[in-house]
Amino acid sequence: MADIKDIKKLREMTGAGMMDCKNALEETNNDIEAAIEIIRKKGQAVAAKRSDREASEGCVLVKIDGNFAAIIALKCETDFVANNADFVKLTQDILDAAVAARCKTLDEVKALPMGKGTVQDAVVDRSGITGEKMELDGYNVIEGEAIYAYNHQNKNTLCTMVALNKAVEDATVGKNVAMQVASAAPVAIDADSVPQEVKDTELRVAIEKTKEEQVQKAVEAAIRKAGVNPAHVDSDDHIESNMAKGWITAEQAAMVRELKVKVAEEKAQNLPEQMIQNIAQGRLKKFFKENCLLEQEFIWDKNLSVEQYLKSVDKELTVTAFRRFTLRAE
Repeated sequence: MADIKDIKKLREMTGAGMMDCKNALEETNNDIEAAIEIIRKKGQAVAAKRSDREASEGCVLVKIDGNFAAIIALKCETDFVANNADFVKLTQDILDAAVAARCKTLDEVKALPMGKGTVQDAVVDRSGITGEKMELDGYNVIEGEAIYAYNHQNKNTLCTMVALNKAVEDATVGKNVAMQVASAAPVAIDADSVPQEVKDTELRVAIEKTKEEQVQKAVEAAIRKAGVNPAHVDSDDHIESNMAKGWITAEQAAMVRELKVKVAEEKAQNLPEQMIQNIAQGRLKKFFKENCLLEQEFIWDKNLSVEQYLKSVDKELTVTAFRRFTLRAE
């Protein structure tokens, strides 16, 4: 029979449940090392069995160490496990090791030594203990002169970090920008740092949307001129429904269908190119304002952009890097 002291010791070493520790010790005649190996193998088996499950919950943490900072997420299946103190501690231990080693990639983190194996082994072991699929994800790093971090509402589900080009006396300045990143989810620092393929795609979409709108306006104007409410004939289903209600006649329905095709074709062939380009460029500028950190409206003062806020603190102050990771779909 396993001794209670050995059971507690094994539990402290592995984090496994009391019964798992008791059974492992009894199976190995109280050999601690052999019992640890049994628990590890059980974890590997459980992890493999659950590899096809979705790990959508978890713990996201951020840490700054001098001019280096990192975010990491340890994902699991349920919020019950995600909020467990041992699970949060494991996430923190992994992040601490990653930052200390200045890891740049997730593969480097997984290969770090931890316990009697690697970080990845520790994750597999924990999976066996909880019975849930677990995986490391969202590893991001930044380096800079002055780094600030934010853990949204300290719930460990959304973390951000921001690097400024210089330190400021008031640390809330950096935190405010980190909170901006959490709230507004920018995709780039400024327009210049948006990848060209993203710009090209956004402009192409803006041009197509503008053309569609101009054609639609022409069609609606023609329908209205013909004496029919465009809202009554905006789809085939509405046309059929409103004929049944007596709101439009079969002749009007036929006329509208013909008008839609004719006017749309004519308008599409005669769209003013310069006007389309101007409207599309305006849409692209709006995209930059909504998605580029320095151009976004500052969440604490809508009269200022983030860039203007930083300049109000120090004329030379700007953002050099930022990262954001969340477990939640947005």
